[in-house]
Amino acid sequence: MHRRTFIRHTLAASASLAAAPLLAHTGQPNPDPTKLPRWRGFNLLEKFIADVAEWNKPYREKDFEWMARWGFDFVRLPMSYKCWMKTEDWYGRATPNRPDEAKMKEVDAAVAFGKRYGIHVNLNLHRIQGYCVNPPAEPVSLWTDEKALEAAVWQWRFLAERYKGIPNTQLSFDLVNEPAGVDEPDYVRVVTALVNGIREVDPGRLVIADGRQYGTLPVPGLKGLRLGQSTRGYNPMQVSHYQATWVQGVKEWPQPGWPMTVGGETWDKDKLRRDYIEPWKKLEAEGIGIHVGEWGCYKYTPHAVALRWMEDCLGLWKEAGWGWSLWNFRGDFGILNSGRTDVKYENFKGEKLDRQMLELLQRY
Repeated sequence: MHRRTFIRHTLAASASLAAAPLLAHTGQPNPDPTKLPRWRGFNLLEKFIADVAEWNKPYREKDFEWMARWGFDFVRLPMSYKCWMKTEDWYGRATPNRPDEAKMKEVDAAVAFGKRYGIHVNLNLHRIQGYCVNPPAEPVSLWTDEKALEAAVWQWRFLAERYKGIPNTQLSFDLVNEPAGVDEPDYVRVVTALVNGIREVDPGRLVIADGRQYGTLPVPGLKGLRLGQSTRGYNPMQVSHYQATWVQGVKEWPQPGWPMTVGGETWDKDKLRRDYIEPWKKLEAEGIGIHVGEWGCYKYTPHAVALRWMEDCLGLWKEAGWGWSLWNFRGDFGILNSGRTDVKYENFKGEKLDRQMLELLQRY
């Protein structure tokens, strides 16, 4: 898409907002990949899974408005390329107009909402050609198949061209969600190809790469690419994913406390600092900016336990100087409509608000 066409679409998406105050990112320094801002916010799932109606629909302006009202400044959009690409177009070899323009305008609108409400928008490919952490698996592997890598590079070049010229204060790219089953040399090779594709189109774009092994391991081999890196905040899983049916072995897990003992080992704030802060601080000391791209606690963990664990995580990240992005805003991990049975919800404009969790987040 030509830049002029993109601007026209963005303005069209913003037209209905004309009466609202513009909270643009004026006066903010350009984010430095060697020391990322302490952005704080949420993941929004409107482009999360292509064939699930709930997760392939327009982003909501009110989400951005409410985040800004409550003092947050970051939104991560984990997206599936299938939301705008047809299966037969997997390799993206035809004209740039091949993706579904109506669906792309919905992403454009989210970028416009971010600008209007002072929310930094981070575009992430949760499903990219050749890889997704969730089933079903892609037909071939991004880590080993050159055609998959060609298609993935094409996809990021397409996004880079579409959003070229939007400042890094407003927009960044997060390449591949939670890479797993890949060694460091292959991951570095793939990330290098994706970054080169983006920078051929938009040399200054701020790019973030998730850590290996589901985002948990720092990747020193990416050091020369001037990228930020994204870690996770789900440990121990026995707290964050209690009774999460998609996780193996959960039926045997006891109801969690915090701190708690797992396999004879005590999990507490000190262990989190030692195992999940200090290794990333070593990477940061080498000139790599760190952000916690996902974290949160599933709805079946007792609320009081979840809040104690969350406060320890938040305290550690504040101490480290890192920002974070809760999974999610609305839904099973979030502050709105989480479905917890042990919370006294507040009615907020027709939504069920977990005010206690919101106020905890606001303190950090």
